[in-house]
Amino acid sequence: MTIQYDKLIKHEIPLVEQTFTQRDTMLYALGVGLGADPMDEQQLQYVYEKNLKALPTMAIILGYPGPWHAAADTGITRSHVVHGEQGFVIHKPLPVEGSITGKSRITAVLDKGADKGALVLTECDVRDKASGDLICTLTSTTFCRKDGGFGGPSTTPGPQKPVQAIPERAPDKVCDLVTLPQAALIYRLSGDYNPLHAEPAYAANAGYKQPILHGRATFSVAGHALLKTCCGYDAAKFKSMEGRFSSPVYPGETIRTEMWIEGKIVTFRSTVPTRNVTVLNNGRAEIA
Repeated sequence: MTIQYDKLIKHEIPLVEQTFTQRDTMLYALGVGLGADPMDEQQLQYVYEKNLKALPTMAIILGYPGPWHAAADTGITRSHVVHGEQGFVIHKPLPVEGSITGKSRITAVLDKGADKGALVLTECDVRDKASGDLICTLTSTTFCRKDGGFGGPSTTPGPQKPVQAIPERAPDKVCDLVTLPQAALIYRLSGDYNPLHAEPAYAANAGYKQPILHGRATFSVAGHALLKTCCGYDAAKFKSMEGRFSSPVYPGETIRTEMWIEGKIVTFRSTVPTRNVTVLNNGRAEIA
């Protein structure tokens, strides 16, 4: 089945109701590498129940609708779906436990061509279940590698959002963070159970030499670098973050995040130096 634009753009993604505990908050942080240094008390505050805090990037797993695109009537080939872009804006401090709702909606379906795939853009409002207060807003782009050429629009209507350009000078700050070989197996316990990140045969069918790290995990490692380098591990200073995925990370690799700081805006990109590839590009974060 191929994508039918008029049908997919109206696809209703079910409301998510999610209850999470301090254990979930700690597990998420462990999955993206916090606690690697057992003597680092700044990292400890995100993985230990005493005075526990939520990582700012934990926003991206709240209200997560799961693989909604796997339904047969979407026309999307699940085995060839990868994460294209991710972003979040925090409106109020993230809770370390509680109940929330997440309402995702499709904002655009773009046809890049039969040999170039398709993009599906979504936005999600995460709210406190009891009060209805808006906690954070998430944006995401799904790259459907096998599903282009269905005859849909190639660009979103209205003004185009400019790409965050990487400055043509040396970065102001650089942070290297090592990922665990089992990072994808830990991270998936935060809600993204795509077999692409666990099964060697499934990954091979999708064209990878081994299971790859979740895009959200790569994004979160970059967020850790920003939190460490630009915020001194103070989550209250971290207001927003977005970036484009450009290449997969294999668990166990070191991710280097380069940062250019101009006032409260940090432009960043992340690379895997051993393979000389950029894995997260055109990044933008707002730091109070």
